[in-house]
Amino acid sequence: MPPKHYRAPGKKKEGNAAKYITRTKATKYLQVSLNTFRKLCILKGIFPRVPKKKFEGNHKTYYSMKDITFLAHEPLLEKLRHKRAHEKKVKKAKARKNKELAERLLNRMPTYKLDRLILERYPTFVDALRDLDDCLTMVHLFASLPAVEGERIQVKRIHNCRRLSHEWQAFISRTHSLRKTFISVKGIYYQAEVQGQKITWLTPHALQQVLTDDVDFNIMLTFLEFYETLLGFVNFKLYNSINVKYPPILDPRLEALAAELYALFRYVATGSTRKPAENQSIASTEEKKDSDEKMDTGVNESDLQLAQLQHQLPSNEPGALMQLLEDSNNDDDDVDQDTIECKTLFKNLKFFLSREVPREALLFIIRAFGGVVSWEGEGTPFEETDEDIAYQIVDRPTQGHKFLSRHYVQPQWVFDCVNARIILPADAYMVGMVPPPHLSPFVDDEAEGYMPEYAETIKQLQATAKKNVMPLPDLDNQDLADPQNLIADGVMDRTQANEAAGERRKLQLLEKQYHDELKMEMSGITYSATLSNKKSENSGSEEMQHKDEVVVPVSTEKNDEDDRAKLYMSRKKRGLYEAIEISNQRKKDKVAVLKERKRKAAASKSG
Repeated sequence: MPPKHYRAPGKKKEGNAAKYITRTKATKYLQVSLNTFRKLCILKGIFPRVPKKKFEGNHKTYYSMKDITFLAHEPLLEKLRHKRAHEKKVKKAKARKNKELAERLLNRMPTYKLDRLILERYPTFVDALRDLDDCLTMVHLFASLPAVEGERIQVKRIHNCRRLSHEWQAFISRTHSLRKTFISVKGIYYQAEVQGQKITWLTPHALQQVLTDDVDFNIMLTFLEFYETLLGFVNFKLYNSINVKYPPILDPRLEALAAELYALFRYVATGSTRKPAENQSIASTEEKKDSDEKMDTGVNESDLQLAQLQHQLPSNEPGALMQLLEDSNNDDDDVDQDTIECKTLFKNLKFFLSREVPREALLFIIRAFGGVVSWEGEGTPFEETDEDIAYQIVDRPTQGHKFLSRHYVQPQWVFDCVNARIILPADAYMVGMVPPPHLSPFVDDEAEGYMPEYAETIKQLQATAKKNVMPLPDLDNQDLADPQNLIADGVMDRTQANEAAGERRKLQLLEKQYHDELKMEMSGITYSATLSNKKSENSGSEEMQHKDEVVVPVSTEKNDEDDRAKLYMSRKKRGLYEAIEISNQRKKDKVAVLKERKRKAAASKSG
């Protein structure tokens, strides 16, 4: 008689073998090729799993059997099979040199949509916003690639990515949702806050990109196919939230005119501030008019659209999409304080961009923080000779003609002002000078334990700006610290000087008390021992007893407590605790090295 839990060989599997399946067996189970399987997994969001026990070896890739079962019932799988069979027919027709049949089959290629997959993977709009970081980075990457026929990437895909990225930037600029920027070797990092979600993405520098053979573009194009659909849905939802019609129309002539800048504009029959019901009625009447005009005149549809666009936009101004979004009315009652600060940072300031600076990035940032921008070329909002220009962004040592009414600063000044949320002094960013260090807003200096010198300067400027306290002219820090100097100069009277001197003495006493207590704490003297010392000094009777007492350092007690706590930890938790300690020690060592470098630099500068 077999045992109770006996299972005959070849019968139903149990444990990890029943829950997981290898990739090779999954492709055989679904009857698809490896490329089709990869595409399905990318589009459906299915990733490999790591089972506790790898029953077929460590060199295998495992998937959850539940996920593979879902893929077996996926309608997209059948469409991919039809597409593959159709491609075989095209290949066979080309091999037989039947060009007519091959062209006919290519024109009837089966297509599919990913709308349902977007809704499955992101049930709510907030879920889509949370997963938008990689999407924006990928779309901006392909938008910067060269659009050349015959390459591995289709030109229409690159143009579509550029259109989607410009639409996203136009919305961020209109709603003033940009929060942080940082220039790195990889590119420019941006962080925006949309509906309470922080979205961070990376855009490459405006340089000539070269396609290498080290990258598998088939995998990246599959991701891009999904991300294009996702970003299109997100842009549609965001544009409707500010009562602007979507999608805008891209004019090739305006795109060529604006070069690297925005060449998007809106094909809107009526204003964007109308009600939805009015928009529908007016759109229906305009459709009837358009159809009548087509029947009467026989004009091409593209020419008709172009004529209407020229009629609606009197000036072919690059960045017309941003201008239209800015004109749309949106209730500012629900705007938080952070958005108001970003909206008014560059308010009533005019900027002019020279031709050597990254125009697209600076146009996006300055418009997002309330500034007005222009540049060299046709169709610009204003010329370089405009006297109202406050700042001109340049990146070359010599200028042909300088205007005394404006500041000439380097592009880093714009990024540092955005991160500091104040207008920084332009003296340190003048042309030909080495600018201050470009600090990352994504690093928490307090958590790292080290604050750079320029970060402390920015903090002081921020505090001064918030308190609206501006330094008096021709006064340095020593004059402000000594009230007698202010009396001699006639800045304040004697009563105010006495009050300031009293406040200064109180602050000095509090600071001295704080430093004394800090030294006692570092030496290991407890608060109770301090009280007892005070009592002994007052009475004078227990002075000898306190001298004989041995105070146990606090650090020793803490180490003993940590050692006792480690005894009750499991091996896994103990290893994790030791890894945390090692990480903290490395951070302290790094801070010590930075402080030593700072000390040596200060010594060499003074010497």
